[in-house]
Amino acid sequence: MTVKLDELVDERQVLICCGSGGVGKTTTAAVLALEGARRGRNACVVTIDPARRLADTLGLEELTNQPTEIGRELWAADDPADVVPGGRFSALMLDTKSTFDKLVTRNATNDEQAQRILDNRFYRNISGALGGTQEYMAMEKLHELYDEGGFDLIVVDTPPTRHALDFLDAPKRLTRLLDNRVFRLLMMPTRAYLKVASVAVQTFLRTVARVVGSEVIEDVVQFFRAFEGMEEGFRARAQAVDRLLGDPNTAFVLVTSPRRDALEEATFFADHLDAAGQSVQALIVNRVHPTFGEESSAGLRAAATTLHHDTASEPAQRLAVLYDNLADFRDVATLERAHLDGLRESLGEGAAVAFVPYLAHDVYDFRALHEVARLLFDTIPDQ
Repeated sequence: MTVKLDELVDERQVLICCGSGGVGKTTTAAVLALEGARRGRNACVVTIDPARRLADTLGLEELTNQPTEIGRELWAADDPADVVPGGRFSALMLDTKSTFDKLVTRNATNDEQAQRILDNRFYRNISGALGGTQEYMAMEKLHELYDEGGFDLIVVDTPPTRHALDFLDAPKRLTRLLDNRVFRLLMMPTRAYLKVASVAVQTFLRTVARVVGSEVIEDVVQFFRAFEGMEEGFRARAQAVDRLLGDPNTAFVLVTSPRRDALEEATFFADHLDAAGQSVQALIVNRVHPTFGEESSAGLRAAATTLHHDTASEPAQRLAVLYDNLADFRDVATLERAHLDGLRESLGEGAAVAFVPYLAHDVYDFRALHEVARLLFDTIPDQ
């Protein structure tokens, strides 16, 4: 049974928008959240991309790590009579370090332990820059909003595809780290244990110290020691986040364009998701060339040839050129749909599919977002 895009916006609590860069993913995430708000839901759109694209799309100066509710007079101004009462619209941009700080504070056994970690130089360096930290903190922020935000609908704008996979794998990677033997040894409270139990760890630390300096190693060891007792809280949270990804209330929306490279990335993501036992519930294809009627490109070119040969009048010659241009557009549109066939086949029959044609302008304000929403929700997807 094919799911409908309307159903996802009306019924699901979490929508995760994934896709390669430059395909309109941020715009799509904002449109889905805005449509949820228009239908009366308390919706929030989240971006983990540090670029300003979401703020720019919403016409805002900035976004913070906490949900910022946008006044109804702004987002509903396009057609306030068409907005269901009670709808609310918020947005935020992930701040990795602030989210990590809050997670440490929540899991620390007391204020003193939390402060030791927050003041640690190693922690200050990794909290915003370590590979994978951003992706895990994005999942933490999603779970925080899901648990505590009171939102009916949370739409997440992820980074480009390969990093989006890091985003999805982050909870399992954190669990594997916590279970790693070296990590557990570093967590031991005394140096004596390391001297007795792990010559390998000592050798490793001495080797690293020669490269980065003993002071850095001391910071690292002190960080892990300060972390003692918190690992179970982190593990439980990671497992809860992982369950949220597989929850029936969570749906994955794959965003792409007809470009071959974008479609290859989309197929790669869909296959990875399928291997993980999950699936794409909706495919949104942006910047598609419209078909402009039913006439084949061959018929259009034949008409152009006839006009060129049968009459020399200037209007007829201009019309012949237009027929040729239209045939070119038909060829491009046909090729785009042929490229999409493989991806649609890999998704199966259960995924909703919607097209957004090329627009005559950029999407940079709420009026333009509403225009895209009408294209997604008020038209037949496959036309």
